[in-house]
Amino acid sequence: MKRLPIPEDVTGEEIDKDVRQELMSLPKGLAEDVSKNLVMVARLIDEDPEAAYAYSKIALRLASRVAAVREAAGFAAYANQKYSEALAEFRAARRMTGTVDLWPVMADCERGLGRPEKALEMAGAAEVHKLDKAGQVEMRLVAAGARRDMDQLDAAIVTLQSPELASNSVQPWTARLRYAYADALLAAGREGEAREWFAKAVESDKDGSTDASDRLAEIDGVEFVDAFVEDDEDDSDTVTDAEAEVEAEVDDEVEPQDGVSVVDDLDDEDDDIEDDDEDEDEDDGVEAVADSEEDVVKEDAVKKDVVKDDVLLKEDDDDDKN
Repeated sequence: MKRLPIPEDVTGEEIDKDVRQELMSLPKGLAEDVSKNLVMVARLIDEDPEAAYAYSKIALRLASRVAAVREAAGFAAYANQKYSEALAEFRAARRMTGTVDLWPVMADCERGLGRPEKALEMAGAAEVHKLDKAGQVEMRLVAAGARRDMDQLDAAIVTLQSPELASNSVQPWTARLRYAYADALLAAGREGEAREWFAKAVESDKDGSTDASDRLAEIDGVEFVDAFVEDDEDDSDTVTDAEAEVEAEVDDEVEPQDGVSVVDDLDDEDDDIEDDDEDEDEDDGVEAVADSEEDVVKEDAVKKDVVKDDVLLKEDDDDDKN
């Protein structure tokens, strides 16, 4: 596999210090090459996932025994929806480090592979209790997604109901958690509640990580008009001096026939078209149908079922105290 070009501004020093520490086990020149490719993975994974994946494969070929490299390769594969490959890389990284940090994304890979039941099983595993708060919230999001994969909308809604959701403090995960809850409510036909939570997601989404504002506008029936399109349309209606001069020359060359001017003929045609349009308008009718909103019932019963199946729904207060 040939090497890909590395921009001059990439030195390899941009990577996390913990990753640099891992790469110290490699010869200096090799460590520098690997670090530069890892920087490119991080730089491109959002805007160009395919390119990021290509750089990750080079890093993997150079240093497959480094956990950070396996993890980066896993995320690059995950970004390209190569879930089987991503899961294999995440498992390898976990074996090397012994940590559970990748547990939620591994569960989400199971969802991507069409195995939501396996994702729910992982959500109830003991590893979840070893995750930090961010990891537990991420696991809750994955579990709710698995419930929706299985058409269990009520259970997905209950799964997302948590102290983190109700908290007024804004954390890095707050916007995504509120967004997921609003989206689940909307899917269940609870539009009023969904609108409330989309609005709360907008309030907490400081870096624009979700499209909550667009979803909120959609519910409110607000349409955004592209100003550039309007400008183009206005320009197309503007007649230049040259065009006016040409039109004048054409009008001079047209002679009236049988005492009827060309303008009169056009006026008659316009009158006929207007009459036809009026007839069509009278025939057309629009019948407004009011959408009715159904309230979802039996949520308490669903909560009892989820509590039985999902360790995530249990309070972690006791574990935090210990």
